Amino acid sequence: MFSKEKIVQLQVQDVRYPTSKTLDGSDSVHTDPDYSVAYVTLTTDTGACGYGITFTLGAGTDVVVKAIELLKRKVVDKSVHDIFTNYRAFYRSLTQDSQMRWLGPEKGIVHLATAAVTNAVWDLAARLANKPLWKFVVDIPVEDLVAMIDWSYTSDVISEREIVEMLKEGQSNKGERIKELEKDGYPAYITSVGWLGYSDEKVKRLTNEKLGEGWTAFKMKVGVSQEDDMRRAELIRSLIGPDNKLMMDANQIWDVKDAITRMKQLKKYNPYWIEEPTSPDDVDGHAQISQALREHNIGVATGEMCQNRVMFKQFLKLHAMQFCQIDSCRVGGVTEVLAIMVLARKFGVPVVPHAGGVGLCELVRHYSMIDYVLISGKISDRMCEYAEHLHEHFTDEAEIKNARYVLPYKPGFSCEMRKEAVETYNFPDGSYWKN
Repeated sequence: MFSKEKIVQLQVQDVRYPTSKTLDGSDSVHTDPDYSVAYVTLTTDTGACGYGITFTLGAGTDVVVKAIELLKRKVVDKSVHDIFTNYRAFYRSLTQDSQMRWLGPEKGIVHLATAAVTNAVWDLAARLANKPLWKFVVDIPVEDLVAMIDWSYTSDVISEREIVEMLKEGQSNKGERIKELEKDGYPAYITSVGWLGYSDEKVKRLTNEKLGEGWTAFKMKVGVSQEDDMRRAELIRSLIGPDNKLMMDANQIWDVKDAITRMKQLKKYNPYWIEEPTSPDDVDGHAQISQALREHNIGVATGEMCQNRVMFKQFLKLHAMQFCQIDSCRVGGVTEVLAIMVLARKFGVPVVPHAGGVGLCELVRHYSMIDYVLISGKISDRMCEYAEHLHEHFTDEAEIKNARYVLPYKPGFSCEMRKEAVETYNFPDGSYWKN
């Protein structure tokens, strides 16, 4: 099933975009982001390549690059076949190195580096199988797929036997769900209208444009001041009307009591959820906020900075999230994201992936397809985030039609960047940064 080609080279590059100049991506905490990636290229002994990314915001990308270089020895000189026939052991060789794990474990810089490496490994394997990543994953026999995943520290809430039975439930009609995705795509929501650094005039123009394109779910940033939040919420709600969805994202700016107070003030604008209302590590705080806002029908969404499956387990078990926001680059790559989505199904919480950034939309659409086809079998209560930035720098850029993600069909994990993009924005030697 898996190619026997050997990986002979791992190259990593620091690619940065000057988005701080336009304030694309700006929020209450990250006020001047330069959207960036640590970009990995794997090459095999036959010349085949696999590509992987992890997302960063500019300064510090070089630290992630260094961590990836330290992990190189775990990958080079291994065949794709050997990696995937005992993928769990390969994954743990990255996350449980007896010295490197001291820098985590399974969190922070080393885990971002792990994501870039494993994303490249899965991209390579899917390319060699001539399948898009989502199809490559759903075609793996259930028992084999479950055996690939590191379930450490989750046996208190779910067993591997239960997981196998869970995933086998939908096998008989997964073909029907694939046909549905081919026909209709996957529901999306738009974030690009509401960056915090945008003027009211720009927010109004962009919102009207997106309404004209058929979007029905919008997200805005909050967290600077009560007056500013209320004014911007009033503006967007007045434009989109009472029936379309409006989500809010605080990007961790508030303490728990402040989050509850501020969202009770904003409840008049009928927010569907508040995203990252407080510290991404404060499980109890999110649980308090969830309980306080339940009577107002405001959900809590979080996960883009949740560091691993163990943290997600706690958020889910303690009812601290009503929407599970996986990220394609924050945790340890494909298998850990799959573990998190399985846990979300166990606790009945919809998966609504975090995207935007550089390449995140390209990657997470695969996860939404996997969730529907293989894991949850549900689509009516979930959406995948979309932001209109930097897609043109990828060879398999995300496509939206009628406010829905089009099912990706090109082989791989959609991580490959265009050569000219890397040459221009490679830091510090690319032509843009030199000039």
